[in-house]
Amino acid sequence: MSAKQASSTSGKAGSRRGPDHPHYKWVALSNTTLGMLIATINSSIVLISLPAIFNGIKLDPLQPSNVSYLLWMLMGYMLVTAVFVVALGRLGDMYGRVKIYNSGFLVFTVCSIALSLDPFHGGAGALWLIGWRVLQAIGGAMLMANSAAIITDAFPAAQRGMALGINIVAAIAGSFIGLVLGGALSEWNWRTVFWVNVPIGLIGTVWAYKSLHDTGVRHKSKIDWWGNLTLGLGLTALLAGITYGIQPYGGHTQGWTNPWVLAGLIGGLALLVAFCVIESKIADPMLPMTLFKNRAFATGNLANLLGAIARGGLQFMLIIWLQGIWLPLHGYDYKDTPLWAGIYMIPLTL
Repeated sequence: MSAKQASSTSGKAGSRRGPDHPHYKWVALSNTTLGMLIATINSSIVLISLPAIFNGIKLDPLQPSNVSYLLWMLMGYMLVTAVFVVALGRLGDMYGRVKIYNSGFLVFTVCSIALSLDPFHGGAGALWLIGWRVLQAIGGAMLMANSAAIITDAFPAAQRGMALGINIVAAIAGSFIGLVLGGALSEWNWRTVFWVNVPIGLIGTVWAYKSLHDTGVRHKSKIDWWGNLTLGLGLTALLAGITYGIQPYGGHTQGWTNPWVLAGLIGGLALLVAFCVIESKIADPMLPMTLFKNRAFATGNLANLLGAIARGGLQFMLIIWLQGIWLPLHGYDYKDTPLWAGIYMIPLTL
């Protein structure tokens, strides 16, 4: 090989930065941090923009019959993320973490484009948004499930704590960045809430496909299909029952006597009990029940659950109350209320 050819080959290899390149770990950290940031921004940016989004599709967010649309715009994304994140992490172990992660960036970006192009109004427009948000959540789960594993593969043991810490900080930062960004963008046009993901997603997708490499050891394993199915259906049925239980039914202000609500609540709880039984008996569970024998693990997760329930309920009520009542009554121009509501809600994310 001539000196010129050797130089050209060396230049190409250096520009792509393979897994053995000393700078590859920083490339992996930068890209996965971007992935975590966009996934968490997308959750809070929609939260603060809900009133503007619903006004944009000509749907009154304060009508009792529309509460379910509001709730599922938020819950659909979080529910799908919670159900799929473990399974997608397992798929990453089996077929390659980078492959699943890259697919997640692509899915997330395509869904952002579809969300911004909602062609409908009223209930049809809300269902379009909910459906694409659910698909987008699968992309977000692909990113979140595999970013930490990619970092672990790329960094030596002495630096992993620092790298994972940066990744976690990005996830936390995304929560309050989304609140302020969503408030500012929704003043202009509700579609910009979804447009903002597109250039970031395109850059992240191309960058991930060009620069990331699978360096981890693949493990032969099985997907816990029954566990995933019972968890997903159980949570969906339970949350659907609660959603329709707080809506008017049969002349009553709430619908807890609705047979479908009762069926959802009872059926959801039964499926979650079945999930626990399945996880305690199979050889390769998605959530080993033996973990809860550890008091620190059990109490820590219980505290996180209770905190998330309180914070989630408070956030949902505050976005409506601040933008629709408190801020206008205290002299804020109605068009400025999304931004100020986002600023006022930042302490809830810290």
